[in-house]
Amino acid sequence: MALEGPAERRDEVQVAMGNGNGVAPLQVSRPAGRPAAATAPYADRRLRLNPNAEHKPQDYSDVRGEYAPAVYSALERHLPPSLLDADRGVKLHFMRDILARYWPQGERNKVQRHKEYRQRILHLYKPLHEELYNMHPSAFFLPTFLEAVSSNSEESFRSIMTEPIPGVYSFAMLQPAFCEMLLEEVENFEKWVHAMKFKIMRPNTMNKYGAVLDDFGLEAMLNQFMEQFIAPISRVFYAEVGGGTLDSHHAFVVEYGKDRDVEL
Repeated sequence: MALEGPAERRDEVQVAMGNGNGVAPLQVSRPAGRPAAATAPYADRRLRLNPNAEHKPQDYSDVRGEYAPAVYSALERHLPPSLLDADRGVKLHFMRDILARYWPQGERNKVQRHKEYRQRILHLYKPLHEELYNMHPSAFFLPTFLEAVSSNSEESFRSIMTEPIPGVYSFAMLQPAFCEMLLEEVENFEKWVHAMKFKIMRPNTMNKYGAVLDDFGLEAMLNQFMEQFIAPISRVFYAEVGGGTLDSHHAFVVEYGKDRDVEL
């Protein structure tokens, strides 16, 4: 972060933070006149690879900007011990600088455009099956799945699973009626988009047919799905790769056919 002042009158403080290839130096400029003691305790900054599960992050719900408050709360758990007890403003400044360096302006613009696109759809689109937009476990999930999640043990999860290859699990989860409603909702959304002359933002760069479920209002329900029903399972079977710290999802449908994405 660059603060105003001539280069020769600034002290440079090295702040290190981890990335995928090692540790990269982060230059933090301190204007002349600021006491050295204010920055010295933070001169050896390194983000923790694993979050501090016992640390309770501060409340960032009043923070406005391009990042959701939950991003700061999650990132705070990765701050080094020397920063955990710092003033919220110090931590927020540090985290914003990290996010800005690792999320280029072009990517931020892309996300902002998608956000505006989604808000326009949510304002105009009328759902076909409104019951899909709120979590109804007994209507969405099979009794065997609900019982396994309620028991919340590796034994209960394995009782409904098969493991065709190590680390890959298969199990019945969704009610047929829910699947039918979801497909009808997607079809209704696609017809609405065509009638409104909107452009559907596809789930990825490979597929030309499909839709992101969050784009037409299912984000809140799917967050509950992830937190209450998927996280308990991933916490048991994928703990070593972050299964206990799920905080986002990318839910979508894609369509294949003899004249649709045949090469895939």
